[in-house]
Amino acid sequence: MAGLFKTSVARKMTMALSALFLIIFLVIHLAVNFMSVLSPSTFNVLSHFMGTNPLIQFAMQPVLLAGVIFHFVMGFVLELQNKRARGSEPYYSYNGAANSSWMSRNMIITGMLVLLFLALHLWDFWVGEMNYKYIEQLAPNPERYYGELVEKFENPIRVGLYVLCFVFLCLHLLHGFQSAFQSMGWKDDARKKLISQVGNWYSYIICGGFIFVALFHYFKHLLNA
Repeated sequence: MAGLFKTSVARKMTMALSALFLIIFLVIHLAVNFMSVLSPSTFNVLSHFMGTNPLIQFAMQPVLLAGVIFHFVMGFVLELQNKRARGSEPYYSYNGAANSSWMSRNMIITGMLVLLFLALHLWDFWVGEMNYKYIEQLAPNPERYYGELVEKFENPIRVGLYVLCFVFLCLHLLHGFQSAFQSMGWKDDARKKLISQVGNWYSYIICGGFIFVALFHYFKHLLNA
């Protein structure tokens, strides 16, 4: 396995696989979160199931965390590799602005901003969940999840940070989605055009959906205040 990661192709392939894994996870995560807008009771049922199911808690959740860590570490590795490769070229032979989009040139920046958002997100929800279940050891309450989510989105500063971070996630996905498929070998012109279109729609829908959920609960709170 150590030898496998020594090759550039292998590193890009594993990076692509981790990206696809996270792309699928975002769809599931948004579907659950969006239920807080459509049906709070259904949101509570889904959240309680995911928060108490042993398979999700002790198998899928660690795999997800490992996938996130692996994706960002491999992203840093590939960025350093690319910088070393560019450093060996004459200055006049490399013009990033002419040869690539802003998103592709700044994936490491948008990725770091998304990582900071994940730290906030984990603090808001995952750390609180672990404290509720394993430190305070409170009795299970299947009805508590909706109220906890709504409370987080009453704070305008937190809502603003969430919106800003999902804008950066959108920028990250606009390049990352098609890059993942290209690393898997989908490089012909017909496929590239299709992947680009699907990737754009995916990025806008996923990130727009999360932003909508945050703003919906924030403005609902203002109207009910």
